[in-house]
Amino acid sequence: MDQPYLSVKEAKTAVNTYRNIVEALQGQLAPDDISGIKDAVRSHAMSSPAMRDRFGFHPLVAALDTASCLCQSLDADRNMCLAVILSALSTGTDGEKSFEARWGKDIAGLVRGLDKVRTLYSRSPSVESENFRKLLLTFAEDIRVIIIMIVDRLRLMRAINHHPSEKLVHDTANEVNYLYAPLAHRLGLYAIKSELEDMSLKYSNREVYTRIAHELKQTKAKRDAYIDDFIRPVKEKLEAEGLNFSIKGRTKSIYSIWNKMKKQHNTIEDIFDLFAIRIIIDCPPEREKPECWLAYSVVTDMYRPNPTRLKDWLSIPKSNGYESLHITVYGPEDRWVEVQIRTRRMDTIAEKGLAAHWRYKGIKSEGGLDAWMNNVRDILEAGQHNPMDLMRNFKMDVYSREVFVFTPRGDLYKLPLGATLLDFAFNIHTRIGVQCVGGKVNGRNRKLNYKLESGDTVEILTSPQQEPSRDWLNIVVTNKARNKIRAVLKENENKSAEIGKELLQRRFKNRKLDYDEAIVSKTVARMGYKDAIAFFSAIGSDELDINDVVDVYVDILSPVSKTDDAASRISASNYVLQAPADEDVRDDAGNDVIVIGDNIKGINYRLARCCNPIYGDDVFGFISAEGVIKIHRCDCPNAAHIRQKYAYRIIRTRWSGKAGAEFIATLRVLGKDDIGIVTNITSIINKEKSVSLRGISIDSNDGLFAGVITIGVADTAGLNQLIKKIKTVKGVKDVQRNK
Repeated sequence: MDQPYLSVKEAKTAVNTYRNIVEALQGQLAPDDISGIKDAVRSHAMSSPAMRDRFGFHPLVAALDTASCLCQSLDADRNMCLAVILSALSTGTDGEKSFEARWGKDIAGLVRGLDKVRTLYSRSPSVESENFRKLLLTFAEDIRVIIIMIVDRLRLMRAINHHPSEKLVHDTANEVNYLYAPLAHRLGLYAIKSELEDMSLKYSNREVYTRIAHELKQTKAKRDAYIDDFIRPVKEKLEAEGLNFSIKGRTKSIYSIWNKMKKQHNTIEDIFDLFAIRIIIDCPPEREKPECWLAYSVVTDMYRPNPTRLKDWLSIPKSNGYESLHITVYGPEDRWVEVQIRTRRMDTIAEKGLAAHWRYKGIKSEGGLDAWMNNVRDILEAGQHNPMDLMRNFKMDVYSREVFVFTPRGDLYKLPLGATLLDFAFNIHTRIGVQCVGGKVNGRNRKLNYKLESGDTVEILTSPQQEPSRDWLNIVVTNKARNKIRAVLKENENKSAEIGKELLQRRFKNRKLDYDEAIVSKTVARMGYKDAIAFFSAIGSDELDINDVVDVYVDILSPVSKTDDAASRISASNYVLQAPADEDVRDDAGNDVIVIGDNIKGINYRLARCCNPIYGDDVFGFISAEGVIKIHRCDCPNAAHIRQKYAYRIIRTRWSGKAGAEFIATLRVLGKDDIGIVTNITSIINKEKSVSLRGISIDSNDGLFAGVITIGVADTAGLNQLIKKIKTVKGVKDVQRNK
């Protein structure tokens, strides 16, 4: 940027600021500290001109202002102030060991943390994200680094009021409101937090800020007088009751008022708790509740309460330990005033950590960070001469179970500790994960199983020829990656199964074999496969020789074909088309109709495999080119096509007067993948005297299962009865007969 060197005005300001810092740290700085800073400034100036930041501020001036602000806002110690200044003067030419030897391990650690944060800002544009805040906490190895960052933002917000770049100011205000103000609140830095929030609103919505500030300024004297008028009679009455207490009034901050206006969709005059009164009672523990309720009765006797606004956290404290009575009363001049009643013990808890005031206000808690921040708050508010000494032992390890990594473009991702490069690939996108062949981590080639660390920059390398293997399940640690890998493996298996089934059907056709689902199911079991999907997939991937499959199928089929199973397997070569002697082949209208059934001989017909008709179904006959009459159900999926193109080859068909042999039917069952559900279904089938189980195939996925059950049944009545019984099984969602 322009003007890398200090101007005369900036130099004078820097000298004055430095003197103020030395004065504030009187007694803490040794002569070597002062000479060391001067040497660092001289070395920095001689090495290269310092580039100004994006706001146009010289880094040395900004660092001195931040150190001065630390001295004014906190009981900052020597190490914090020197670390801020030295971080701005760091040239990167001195080794870490020599720097630590000169300034000590503590200051070196602080400078290292500040350098990491500065690097983070240069790499990640996604500041408004939960991951960014967590990464800040991970990189900041010392809590004092976080405090320095908060104070530095306070310094920056004060300095950019009239900055020419509205976008920079607006973006900084959003960042402060999202990140630094909540952190300040957690640390008990309430004054800094309120100032950051107010300035954030001022820069992001100056019109609203100015309007609220103007209204508050115009009414300040009147407001103060109002609070005094409200408190005076309450105070007198409480004293008359013999209570030992303190009472104070306040007006909410501009930012807090604006939040209330947005949430309640009200004007400033309609905010219920624009005026807040807090009554804090000093009493022994056994007297807490009686005296709080006594104060409550005093206030509500004097001012009419709004019962809908009563919040009794005295009888039943909040889950976080917060105890208090909140009431809203109609005060003088018809204004609503919130009154909080609590004891000294309750107030201490509410303000210092057990109740965590920031969480009480609705900011999301984070478990370990909550407890850790409460300890820090206790130290800050303990009033010790130098609490920063104690805070050096606190380490930012609350996110030690997570890692945060970057893409080459600077996007930030959070993963669990132990996550691998393959986990990261699937976290970005399933397609990238499926095609991942490795990656580059911080510019170095890494394998799929490389474990990532916070701050890594990861580039994924892919290949369209890559396919997942089951070994990948042993590499990944995230559920997302594991589920995606399983889904892809299942999809590939299903595709291979479709190919395998088609190959088997072609081979059967070449061998002039009928494809029988029941016999295929037996073949699957005999060849040692648990389900048909795995069986067909093995054929499709050439793991299983299709000739061996055909041999086993024929071996199983042979004894079955010798039986007189005319209903399910009638060979066309055994019959000729002729009218049966014992059945009337004409219906009442005189139209041709064939009669089929177990006792009918001499008719060359075959039950169609596409719909597997059984006794009792409405059927029709279709004369094929070979002269065989194929019997289809009237609701067969192919019926419409046959009627449209071959109406002249359709012949009316009906069953003989009684049921005969066993027919093959296939059912599709959908349900929850519960333990025992398959056993319950097969138990029902086995109990049916007129039904036999011929085969079953189950496919489960994501807690659901889809089953295909092949059965032998005498007629539609028996089939419908069986379907009703299966539907009663717990977990079964639907049962349908295959068409």
